[in-house]
Amino acid sequence: MFRHHQAHFLYPVSALIIVISLIEGLVLAHSRTHKQDWRATGVSILDLFGRHLVALVPFSLAHSLFNLAWEHRVATIPLQGILALTTLFIGQEFCYYWYHRAAHRVRWFWATHAVHHSSNELNLSAAYRLGWTGKLTGNAITFVPLVWLGFRPEVVSMTLTINLLYQFWLHTTWIPRLGWLEYVLNTPSAHRVHHASNLDYLDANYGGVLIIFDRLFGTYRPERDQEPCRYGLVTPITTPNLLWIEFHAWVGMFRDVLRARSPREVAGYLFGPPGWLPCGNGETTLDLRRRAAGSRVGRSAGDFAPPSVPSS
Repeated sequence: MFRHHQAHFLYPVSALIIVISLIEGLVLAHSRTHKQDWRATGVSILDLFGRHLVALVPFSLAHSLFNLAWEHRVATIPLQGILALTTLFIGQEFCYYWYHRAAHRVRWFWATHAVHHSSNELNLSAAYRLGWTGKLTGNAITFVPLVWLGFRPEVVSMTLTINLLYQFWLHTTWIPRLGWLEYVLNTPSAHRVHHASNLDYLDANYGGVLIIFDRLFGTYRPERDQEPCRYGLVTPITTPNLLWIEFHAWVGMFRDVLRARSPREVAGYLFGPPGWLPCGNGETTLDLRRRAAGSRVGRSAGDFAPPSVPSS
C-alpha cells in the first residue's frame, strides 16, 4: 500500500523536476559562460524512466532488512512532537552520511553510485541520474538502525526520498557560495566539490541536507577559486551509450573478480575502495594522492639537482 501511494507521489514530482531541468538547460544553452550537453540530459531522463520500471520489481535487499529490523525493533516511535521529528531528521542525516560515504568507498556500492557521477557536466539533470541497480547493491542498509530503533520502514524510506529531493537544487554551477550557511547546510558550492574529479576534491562532502557530519568526520572540503571543479569520473565516460553508463562499473568489477587469485583478492575487488589492487599500488584515492605527493617531492628535489650530462 505504501509503495502504491509513494509511486503516486513520485511520478508527478519526477515530471516536475524534468521540466525544471529542461528549463535550466534552455537557459544555459543561451549562456556564454555555461554549456549544455543535451545528450547527457537525455541519458539522465532515460535513467529516471528506467528506475521507475525497476521500482516495480518486488525484490529489494534493503527493504527485506528493514522488515526484519521492524519485527525486532526495540520500540515504536510515533511521529508526534518536535523531539521525534528532530530525532528522525538528525538520525537520518547521520545514516545518510555513512550511506553516501560507503557508496564512494566500497566498490560494490560504487558500482551503482558511479552512474550518478558519470555526467561530465553538473546541472539539474545530473541530479536524477542515480542508476538502476540500487535494489541489488543494498547500501540503504545503513538506514536499518533507524527502523530497529522504532521508526516505521515506510517513514524512513520517505524521509530518504525527501532528503534526495532537497539535493536536486544542489546540482548547479550558477548558484554562488551562501555565506554562513556553508557551515551548516549542504549547498551547491559544497556539492560541486563532491562531484568534482580533481584529486584534491575526491571523496569529500557526503552530507545530505546538512554538512556538519563531514566537518565532524574530516571529509569536508571547501570549493576554492584557484581550483575550478572538473566534473565526471576520474576516467571520464565520453559515450552517450546508456547501457554502458549504467553497467560499466559492474563490468569492470566482475572482470577483476574473474582474474582474482585468492579469496582475499575477490573480497578486495568487491568490497575494497574503487581502484583497489592487491599490490597496494592501484587507483584508489589514497594511491593517487600518494603518487601525486611523491611526484611533487621529486620535482622539488629536481629543482636543486645538477643538470644532467647528455649521453654521447
